[in-house]
Amino acid sequence: MDVSLLGVAGSAMLSVLEPYRLMMLSAGVLMGLALGIIPGIGGLLGLALLLPFTFTLDPVTAFALLLGMKSVTGTSDTIPAILFGVPGGSSAQATVLDGYAMAKKGEAGRALAAAYTASLIGGLFGAALLAALIPVMRPLVLQIGSPELLALSIFGVSMVATLSGSAPLRGLALASFGVMLSMIGTDPQTGTLRWTMGQLYLWEGVPLVPIALGLFAVPELADLAIRRAAIASHSRFNVREGMGAGVRDALTNWWLVLRCGGIGAAVGAIPGLGASVVDWLAYGHAMQTVKGARETFGKGDVRGLIAPESANNSITAGSLIPTIAFGVPGSASMAILLGAFLIQGLIPGPEMLTTNIEITFSMIWSIAIANILGAGICFLFSGQLAKLATLRYTLILPIVLCVVFMGAYQETRDWGDIYALLVFSVLGWTMKRLGWARPPLMLGFVLGALIERYMSISVVRYGADWLLRPAVVVILTVSVLGMVRPFLRETKRSGGLKRMLLEFHRPTFKVADLFYVLLIVVVAIMMFQASGWRAPANTAPIIVGCVFMITAGISLVYQVLRRGGVSLREGEQRESAVHMDISGDEAIDIRTFLVRSGIFLAWFGSFIVGVSLIGFLPSSFVFIIAYMRVEGREPWWLSVTQATCFTIFIHVLADRIMHIPWPATVLGKLIPALTIIPTV
Repeated sequence: MDVSLLGVAGSAMLSVLEPYRLMMLSAGVLMGLALGIIPGIGGLLGLALLLPFTFTLDPVTAFALLLGMKSVTGTSDTIPAILFGVPGGSSAQATVLDGYAMAKKGEAGRALAAAYTASLIGGLFGAALLAALIPVMRPLVLQIGSPELLALSIFGVSMVATLSGSAPLRGLALASFGVMLSMIGTDPQTGTLRWTMGQLYLWEGVPLVPIALGLFAVPELADLAIRRAAIASHSRFNVREGMGAGVRDALTNWWLVLRCGGIGAAVGAIPGLGASVVDWLAYGHAMQTVKGARETFGKGDVRGLIAPESANNSITAGSLIPTIAFGVPGSASMAILLGAFLIQGLIPGPEMLTTNIEITFSMIWSIAIANILGAGICFLFSGQLAKLATLRYTLILPIVLCVVFMGAYQETRDWGDIYALLVFSVLGWTMKRLGWARPPLMLGFVLGALIERYMSISVVRYGADWLLRPAVVVILTVSVLGMVRPFLRETKRSGGLKRMLLEFHRPTFKVADLFYVLLIVVVAIMMFQASGWRAPANTAPIIVGCVFMITAGISLVYQVLRRGGVSLREGEQRESAVHMDISGDEAIDIRTFLVRSGIFLAWFGSFIVGVSLIGFLPSSFVFIIAYMRVEGREPWWLSVTQATCFTIFIHVLADRIMHIPWPATVLGKLIPALTIIPTV
């Protein structure tokens, strides 16, 4: 087609703006916003739900619907992350750190507005980059092989691990432990069952959603129940002032927004990395480049919120690059989108950059318009959403807990998901109380399978020569420098290596050190079992296990020897290192803490038992009423109304739309006639 690219872009925009297509795009946006708010659901499920509806649509309309939905989940998943400390999706994990801290300071409106603005600019910037780079990206992407992908995965782990507060080795150890956990299941090369403990559920590995919700969501709900107060007991900003300040924050830091938007698009263009990684990479970049970040990040710094929000909305545009140009999905969501290509009779590749280039530009416009609509809708309701942070915990906790349960169960729809949720909830809560950063563990788990896969391909295809590829050398060098940097900084602070060694003293142990010992014992058992497997099933587990043992051992020794050592010189201040996690709450006396912890555990356990006895919907209805009445003495009318509305909403969403096959219940087996009741 002998038409300039500018003319094609204009024609594609007019095509997307046709009333029917704009209506379908808006419908996708509304669905994406709704799914983003619900923890554990996200855009992947939305694409799967919408895909069958594209059979009767033309290509432009079909992609407007799908991309409209996918483009805004990164905007609305900010809402639960900021207001409740529960990431609505994997791309909102880093948002929790500073966003939730701002909400607890009464700055929820400001945080939401800053996040929406950053998401809007980042999404538009990503779409603009896609439009500019699609014609020239093919030669570059074709040069990225498995060695480069392996190096990039290692770089992602090293970046977060070395930013784990004042204990970088502990962060690297946790990342290694996360990689070990990702190897649970069937080895893809030999079929060896690794650490499955005879459970069929573990043959395909531990699902991501129960781990994410267990590590991040349930511990925050537990602390909310223990604290027994609203997330923000007072508001320092009224809604209008908060929104205005948030917009100004994002515009003032426009260069940070654009940089992180570029990071999001670049990471999206690399197949396999995806949204679970990009927010941490952007957060780590901001921490290393923003002035004063180490003193304020993690404590409610709006710049720590802006960085990941700029990146997680631009990733959709970036992940379209390899999908459109080469038919290689940049993420799991793009893999589903490839199904839409097949439905429409389109072939990803050169044709999408020549014959069908107008359809390609219509996708770009769909992403841009969706970001504008999504941010606009969120802005309209920011005032009401910000007020949620001042609600009593008895109104929030039972609803969110039920949603967390549902989000965890829908991953594989097996009771194993709930057991995994419980295990990682205990692990996440313990780590938070002991001051261990949870993100390195999460990122290690996300990248673990990729690291093993790329390592296997690289070694088989290139031998040891993969280490000599120029891009690999550069990336690994940067990774090593990032890991060494905290040690060099600590040496400089201490006045040299000799003085730093003088700060060591006789060993001083604390009860919290037992957590080190527990992890070391667990990994030692895993390595012992792995030694009995044949290669290559045991290669990666043993290598990663050794890395864990070395880093965890040195970190433990450093901790016990550094306590009680030489104090700092008079007037000297230790550099504040960011704790890359949600800070703990104010001190509560130990007796009250234990009693309230036990009460929360009892409520949580009783809800799970109720689901197994009478089903999810009846249990949710009873649980919400009981919790609101017993814990908060809420009025009967309010308790029943909230329980009824939630039950109806979940029934429509889970049974009528998602068609979740709920597990069989004891009551349903005893009285089969009662199975006409949903979820029984």
